[in-house]
Amino acid sequence: MAEPTDLFDDIPARLPDELVDVLAAHDSTSIQRIVSFGHASPAGFWYDQDRYEWVMIVSGAARLRFEGPERVVELGPGNWMVIPAHMRHRVEWTTPDQPTVWLVVFYDGGREA
Repeated sequence: MAEPTDLFDDIPARLPDELVDVLAAHDSTSIQRIVSFGHASPAGFWYDQDRYEWVMIVSGAARLRFEGPERVVELGPGNWMVIPAHMRHRVEWTTPDQPTVWLVVFYDGGREA
């Protein structure tokens, strides 16, 4: 049996790049902790992923921009959403003065909330 761990363990005070930790994975499903500290997607960059993405903000805040139709979504602690496969999106902003901790599950197919 594995020992419990804490999502807030081992978060540096500052990060040059986002920190991505794979917490668990099996076949096409993975659960990740992502830590942002004022990070955003590079100018002109859009995510276009092959898998669905369930994303929740545990702490901090983020702003996501979606393409086609264009819309902006702001997320704070406890907010979650499903991003369908191939839904182009980018991270516009994350909290600059504290870590934004994301819990993310990537999976194939399934249900959109």
